[in-house]
Amino acid sequence: MSNRRTTAAAMAMLALLAAACGTAARDEPGPAAGDTTASAASPPASPPVSPPVSPPVSPPVSPPVSPPVSPPVSPPVSPSASPSASPPGPERSAGEAPVPAALRFTAQTLDGKAFQGQSLAGRPVAFWFWAPWCPKCLSDAPAVKAAAARQGDVAFVGVAGLDTQAAMRAFVKRTGTGDLVHLADAKGAVWTKLGVSEQSTFVFMKPDGSAEKVSGPLGRDKLEEHLRALVAR
Repeated sequence: MSNRRTTAAAMAMLALLAAACGTAARDEPGPAAGDTTASAASPPASPPVSPPVSPPVSPPVSPPVSPPVSPPVSPPVSPSASPSASPPGPERSAGEAPVPAALRFTAQTLDGKAFQGQSLAGRPVAFWFWAPWCPKCLSDAPAVKAAAARQGDVAFVGVAGLDTQAAMRAFVKRTGTGDLVHLADAKGAVWTKLGVSEQSTFVFMKPDGSAEKVSGPLGRDKLEEHLRALVAR
């Protein structure tokens, strides 16, 4: 009896299992009608492959170009003003008086010594132009001798011409003017330099080269008047 129950129970269990399997089979999808392709599983799709991306090409970089270096430009040099040409003469030390053009001459004294006109620079000068045979010159000689003895600030220079040196020396001895410097200007170079064309003539020259030319005879009073004007400041 018990065996029949056991068998019946087993049979009922098998029927339930069979029913369950049939239901599962019906629920699984099958291949579509007419689809003859095997129902093998398709391989997984590969992801899309992007084309290789080339790195951006940088433009060629030129080396920096330095601006051209201009050579240093020196400031324009203004041409220095050329001093006016003057007759050549010995160089003078700093502080010495400038030499007026009228004193740039050389001569010879009656006693044969060389004389430089520029040695008179910086002093008032009284030039006395005379000739041995001139009566006006003979008349002026005493006033010139006396004035030269009194006016120590004035350089007196006699300039003899128009005759021989022997006649000139005789005139100096006769008039007693041997204490003055007398130039033997037989060729008239100094006369021409100072613009003198007759005797007796005086040229009163100030240290700056300005000069006054006066024809004689002057006499003592007139000569003293011109000498005072010569040394006046």
